[in-house]
Amino acid sequence: MADNEELIATVRSEVVLRREQGSDVAEIERRLEQLLGREATGDTETPLLAVLHELEALPAGSLGPLEPSALEEIQALRPDGPRRMKTVAADAALLDRIHGAWLGRAAGCALGKPVEGWPKEKIDSYLAFAGALPLDDYIPLAEGHPDGIRPEWYLENCTRGQIAFMARDDDMDYPVIGLHVIENHGPDFTSRHVGNTWLSRFTYYTVYTAERVAYRNLVNGLQPPQSASYRNPYREWIGAQIRADIWGWVSPGWPERTAEFAFRDAVISHTRNGIYGEMMIAAMLAAAAVTADVDEIIGVGLSEIPANCRLAEAVRDTVGWCRQSDDWEQVYGWIKDKYGHYSGVHTINNAALVVSALLLGRGDFERTIVIAVRGGWDTDCNGATAGSLMGMILGAAALPEKWVGVLNDRLMTDIRGYQECRLSELAGRTHRVAARVLGDGDPAD
Repeated sequence: MADNEELIATVRSEVVLRREQGSDVAEIERRLEQLLGREATGDTETPLLAVLHELEALPAGSLGPLEPSALEEIQALRPDGPRRMKTVAADAALLDRIHGAWLGRAAGCALGKPVEGWPKEKIDSYLAFAGALPLDDYIPLAEGHPDGIRPEWYLENCTRGQIAFMARDDDMDYPVIGLHVIENHGPDFTSRHVGNTWLSRFTYYTVYTAERVAYRNLVNGLQPPQSASYRNPYREWIGAQIRADIWGWVSPGWPERTAEFAFRDAVISHTRNGIYGEMMIAAMLAAAAVTADVDEIIGVGLSEIPANCRLAEAVRDTVGWCRQSDDWEQVYGWIKDKYGHYSGVHTINNAALVVSALLLGRGDFERTIVIAVRGGWDTDCNGATAGSLMGMILGAAALPEKWVGVLNDRLMTDIRGYQECRLSELAGRTHRVAARVLGDGDPAD
């Protein structure tokens, strides 16, 4: 069945997704494994597709009523929240915060990039061998680990002493593409605008998992939200969550507006908790522009997603665990025990890790991004998100030179027309869009 490798992965991943959503897939899974256990003779694609169609026809699962994917239904299940916190002036202080968010996102991404996908135990083993525990700088490059552990050769330009710019990464591509969309289409941009921009600015192999499936669906004429749902078993993974930042940066102090922006972006490729992850992080960033109180920031994020979805449960659990212990490794253990069954690139477990880093980082930029990365799973995504939030809270002028100076204000992307950018210039453009967004609505009471 080697020829059907991609289809097999899709079907198996869809089984996992449906189980996580509360569907009973035991009988389907049993028949699937029987099918895959046979010797490959004749047509194997047809029975695999039959299983996939059966999975796709399943009802929403027991969690369906708690986890809608339509904006109006999501908003109906939100807890109370500020919706708009206060009017923010598009002044030099806001520019400094937005610049800090761009820089913080880049630094956190660069920190996590060499160990992307590594479990915590592997990261710690490598750092201990390299003499870099506790981690207080970028990941060093060390040779000779007894298990052969080292960053891949193409990631060496993100290791300590080798950084001259922020290397290309999809975590940094997305805020650039989002900025391009809102600059060109304004605050009334649509999901179709975003999707068309992907097709004109990205190549297929520079997007991954849910985004790659959505890209293919867009090429084949499926528009959002169908582009997110058709044969896309990765639609609750982290891909939308890493696209959240630009929407928070351009809507400071206005969590409801920024969550709506994030929704329009997310539905291209994601459903349910995949959507909520982007909406929550975007709202948190909008809040971070006006308060340094991390508990308040997290509360604002939760106020824009369904109160009883799995993501909200994981975040509330994490907040409670952080109140029980200030030992981030102990809290990580609790997160892993309850939510570690999710894919290492799922929204829920990674969001919980970011929340723990924010709370236990205690307002320190370095400590926050280090916790986010050392926990493993999607390290570059988590470091980037945590760094963005801390950069928005602290502002560029307060960020440690050790972390942001080595970037030399340079960002590389795989976006047509944006192959090399200046982070300061992107921040200035974002600030101008924020002024436009903030002036496009009624002032807060």
